[in-house]
Amino acid sequence: MSEVSLQGVIDMHVHTNPDLRIRAYDDFELCDAAVRVGARAIVIKSHLGSTVERAWLVNQYNKKMHEANAFEMFGGIVLNRGIGGINPTAVENALKLGGKVVWLPTQSARNHLLQNKKDPKDCVEVVKDGKVVPELLAIFQLMKEHDAVLGTAHISPDECFTVVEAAKNCGIEKIVITHPEWWLVGMSVEDQYRLVKDYGVILEHCFAQPMGGGRYKSNMELNLEAIEACGYDHVMVDTDGGQTENPHWEIALLQYMQYLSDHGITKEQITYMTQTIPKKLLGLS
Repeated sequence: MSEVSLQGVIDMHVHTNPDLRIRAYDDFELCDAAVRVGARAIVIKSHLGSTVERAWLVNQYNKKMHEANAFEMFGGIVLNRGIGGINPTAVENALKLGGKVVWLPTQSARNHLLQNKKDPKDCVEVVKDGKVVPELLAIFQLMKEHDAVLGTAHISPDECFTVVEAAKNCGIEKIVITHPEWWLVGMSVEDQYRLVKDYGVILEHCFAQPMGGGRYKSNMELNLEAIEACGYDHVMVDTDGGQTENPHWEIALLQYMQYLSDHGITKEQITYMTQTIPKKLLGLS
């Protein structure tokens, strides 16, 4: 059994304070933890909108508070109702300020509301009549110009196929299927394999999933199954961390990586999933 290291890792999905839900770390505390373990980069995410400006501030903080290091924080934007939904102007601003990821709706997604037995009348529609909404095509054009990453967020598996097809047709190459193992998304391994085979997407598999009532369930077995079925070269290891109910970000990621190592995933494969894939997505050398 070999021990894993967080040196050089990249996590493209971590939640921090400030938020409407209390998180384990604020932006600066997460930076401190990342520098401490030798991480290369983190993308912070908020259901409330953009984290791009926050990431910029963290990088200034890092320069002033820590000795020279390689760590960088990045931000993105989530297309929930709070920022106007499928809003090209908001996306353009975020990308011009250095945003790296555009996530489709999370808590405002039709699928999210339906799975939580809520009325979807105020949802942010991504697909209508079997096609992506016109505003999303405008966003895809902006993303292509800025070489941004598309995250599918909380939309349904059927919507994922429609969105991925449209994104590919618009020239979007960096597509991440967000935590397909989560019961709310509920994507089968067979569908994950189809998306990888037909479109070359990246599957983002995360540490744990919320089950309601502050309870979380480990995703380890599901993630291992997806790696074996779809290939490590199309699976990105992220935490979706930040919950007070789960271990702190760096502990969760270390446990995740150690589990994979203990179950036959090689050091080289783990490095590919935690460093090589996200480096390509973020455009890092």
